[in-house]
Amino acid sequence: MAKRIISYYLNYGYGTIANLAKELNLSVPTVNKLLEEMAALDIIREQGKLEISGGRHPALYGLNPEACYFGGVDIKSNSVSLGLIDFCGKMVKKVSDVPYHFSNTPESLDELCAIISDFLDHVPVRRTSILNVSVNISGRVNPHSGYSYSRFNFEERPLADVLTQKIGVRMCIDNDTRAMAFGEYMCGDHRHERNVLFVNAGWGLGLGIIIDGKIYSGRSGFAGELGHMVTYDNEVICHCGKKGCLETEASGSALHRKLVEKISGGANSIIADRFQRNGDLSLEDILDAVEREDLLCIELVEDVGRELGRWLAGMINIFNPETVIIGGVLASTGDYLLQPIRVATRRYSLNLVNKDTRIVLSGLGGDAGVIGACVIARTRAFEDFLDR
Repeated sequence: MAKRIISYYLNYGYGTIANLAKELNLSVPTVNKLLEEMAALDIIREQGKLEISGGRHPALYGLNPEACYFGGVDIKSNSVSLGLIDFCGKMVKKVSDVPYHFSNTPESLDELCAIISDFLDHVPVRRTSILNVSVNISGRVNPHSGYSYSRFNFEERPLADVLTQKIGVRMCIDNDTRAMAFGEYMCGDHRHERNVLFVNAGWGLGLGIIIDGKIYSGRSGFAGELGHMVTYDNEVICHCGKKGCLETEASGSALHRKLVEKISGGANSIIADRFQRNGDLSLEDILDAVEREDLLCIELVEDVGRELGRWLAGMINIFNPETVIIGGVLASTGDYLLQPIRVATRRYSLNLVNKDTRIVLSGLGGDAGVIGACVIARTRAFEDFLDR
């Protein structure tokens, strides 16, 4: 019952005993007793009085934000972002883009643990009040068993257990796209929607799925591998080892490959000289060129949008969501990516289905991952402890 009470206050912020009794279908005396027990544990706190015209003003209750804290870690290509939220979800401390170059080695894992430990040493709360910290890992992740199958899978033990031992705080892991989706759903502009798809358009391509207000991870935690749908009869080898994946034509890696091919063939671009000097380009170089209105880069981003929209149309037909959110680093190109996606999804999805679906850019932008990780840490702690 404590779980249902906390869920109520997480959703509504605060409420009266009468409101809570109605929501839980319990008597007012029973709810009053439960709240007294939770107040004694300093979980629930009176939040003032409800302003009404005439009569007695009923007390408002809500969560004590200082009861406990939850951390989140978002691993990016060349950096790490870290955050800490209180019980009510307010960000207490956030550090963005701490330099970190990932490599799938024990040494890189130790460096990550050192970054997390240093962050926890400098937050304005005691470590003992931090109940859980979640780390976003790309690729195949089973959040329930704590195993990562794509990164840092050096030991027989679950990665979550390894992190817990190294850092000294309870840790969990989840897929990065799923965390971004959950962050957008819980802390963006989509709290009142029940069915949401989140597309993580980065170097790779992932899909976060919210069904009936709950994040969907599949039987083993591997749901959402949109980028590895075999959709093309091409000879491009995906990083998964197969040919023809959607990711080979509609992702940051596809954008990079196509631009390098064009420039190598003599196409004009404002970053052609940089390519000639360095022999390569970063995805950040390309996105910067789009912002500077480089026509070749814009054309290729629009190509990615059209291809992505074509296959998102199928997802819309399957899931019939209220909203499709386009996030990840490619979302920084704005309408250059968004408009071709919208045109293609309208063209290839069923009219009766797509008329109820909005396609929008991420509202949280680059913070979606770290915010989502914090909220997942709270949810997982919630699931594991409150039912005991």
